[in-house]
Amino acid sequence: MTRVGQKRRVVAVASGGGHWEQMMLLRSAFEGTQITFVTTLEGLGERAGLESVHIVPDCNRHEPLRAALCAAKLLVLLLKIRPHVLVSTGALPGVLAMMLARRMRTRTIWIDSIANAEEPSMAGRQAKRHATEWLSQWPEVALREGGRYEGSVL
Repeated sequence: MTRVGQKRRVVAVASGGGHWEQMMLLRSAFEGTQITFVTTLEGLGERAGLESVHIVPDCNRHEPLRAALCAAKLLVLLLKIRPHVLVSTGALPGVLAMMLARRMRTRTIWIDSIANAEEPSMAGRQAKRHATEWLSQWPEVALREGGRYEGSVL
């Protein structure tokens, strides 16, 4: 809690697919917060029974215009919510959200994908520059990259 009776505002950003599945496994960690989920695929929030879900355009490094549109939508959303914490499990929309949130002095947490057992994901490498906390789900990767290992979500 922040002020008396006010819940901590958390934004959780994950692209569709495995990134979203890993975020859903972390849902219990957000109990007691005012959580807003952000993803790239319509219907994911409804299937998961979530109340507050926003959709942003999916993008990758080969689509700079879509990335700019995604960043603009994320900026509007972050300015509206003013989160205390932003958490992401991955892909470029998560990196963009993290970059914007850090400029707003928001605490940011990146959880790199379980799929990256040897080295950080490309998005994880980018997010590392903007993350307050950078976590890997593999102890060796966390140690080598200067991040933290707190276990895996799977």
